[in-house]
Amino acid sequence: MTRSVQALAYARPSSLESSQVGPSLGLETSGGLTPRGAEAHPRFFAGFLSDPRIAARGLLAVADVAAARYYQRTLPASLDPVVTGNGDRLRFESFSGCCGVYARLDVLQDGLDGQETGHGTTNVDVNPPLREALSRITADDPLHLRVGPEEMAVTTLDGPVVEKKVPLPDRWLRGFAEAQVASARFDLRAELTAAQAVAFLRSLPRSPSSGRAAHGARWVVASGGSLRPTTRPVAGAVCLPGPERLVALQRVLRDATALRVYGPVADGAAAASAWEVVLPGMRLTLTLSPDSSRGFSGEGGVLEALATDDAAADAELVSVLLAWEPRIEPASLAEQSGLGVERVRAALTRLGTAGRVGYDLADAAYFHRELPYDADRAERHNPRLVAARRLVGEGAVSLDGARATVASGDRRYQVRESGSAFTCTCQWWADYRGRRGPCKHALAVRMVRRGATVAGGVR
Repeated sequence: MTRSVQALAYARPSSLESSQVGPSLGLETSGGLTPRGAEAHPRFFAGFLSDPRIAARGLLAVADVAAARYYQRTLPASLDPVVTGNGDRLRFESFSGCCGVYARLDVLQDGLDGQETGHGTTNVDVNPPLREALSRITADDPLHLRVGPEEMAVTTLDGPVVEKKVPLPDRWLRGFAEAQVASARFDLRAELTAAQAVAFLRSLPRSPSSGRAAHGARWVVASGGSLRPTTRPVAGAVCLPGPERLVALQRVLRDATALRVYGPVADGAAAASAWEVVLPGMRLTLTLSPDSSRGFSGEGGVLEALATDDAAADAELVSVLLAWEPRIEPASLAEQSGLGVERVRAALTRLGTAGRVGYDLADAAYFHRELPYDADRAERHNPRLVAARRLVGEGAVSLDGARATVASGDRRYQVRESGSAFTCTCQWWADYRGRRGPCKHALAVRMVRRGATVAGGVR
């Protein structure tokens, strides 16, 4: 697995301190993009939290996921959460080290009391002493929040005094993109009251059986105002893969007002799902991959958008129209860009692979953010995409009407196109039937049919 090291440089450690206005939570930032361009220590917010105890526990839940591996737990994992200012809210995001759980805490306008929230994306320092201090917040006394350096320090910083170096696997980068693509296909499947949510979530295991992730899909279905397990994916059922991976939600259960469950239409196969706890002025969402041992990075939902030059050009056009908006509507972008809605959706998918958009299930809309990593890297190191480009470059694809033959090694694979779907005679297709995106042969055929260049990339 390809890995690089990301250096996160902070002016000082984040901390919870006493001040003239009472307890003050200072979250230090490290590098990021804003409407003014790249900044070493961007400043997004200074004001009060409406519900400091709840916000502290929500932030801890996001940090829990960033530090966790729910599969192969012996390997270390830790990456500081990402925060995005969208003008009316703060979004704290993280991804588990095993690439199977995506977490986001949205602190909405009702949860913030202060100056206007800024725009941009950066990492925030969440260190062990800060985690301990946050866990001790038990009252709702006024708590001042600062995201970024103190105002007077903005122009006087002499340089970083705290630096963290963390491994950044390619699978982690691809997982962010795949999670938002999967979420965009979800619908609301169930909504539980606070009491029902607490009863259901507390009934779930906190650790995998036999010390390892349990294999095989589990399903739940709304029934009588709650969720009950079912042995098969009946109508309206939601897959609950690795229920122990929802343990981070336990931190905020006492303050939950509702639990919303999202997922795709059940087709019998294991699927991703999202679990959103509604809190006063906030939302905490965990999105689970289809299996504890299966990270988001291999789901293949972004491959079609990466395989065509049209989507690359469309993404370049759409990216100019992004303005750190908290809600991005494809229909509105279609009107502004002159593109069709489906082309805009493909462009947003492509931008998602560069970490430039996420998806908010509660709003059923995309949002703009800029993850602090090399935008081209997730594409360059996607194994199926790289293999498909190689097949195209070698002239391995022969077209014959709706059929195509792809020469790979000493074998020949038959690919058939029906509408927007492909089938193939390879083992990948036999195993997954398109549920994890196209195989490399179908992807190569699509590239040839649409005239994609072999050296294409996110632009």
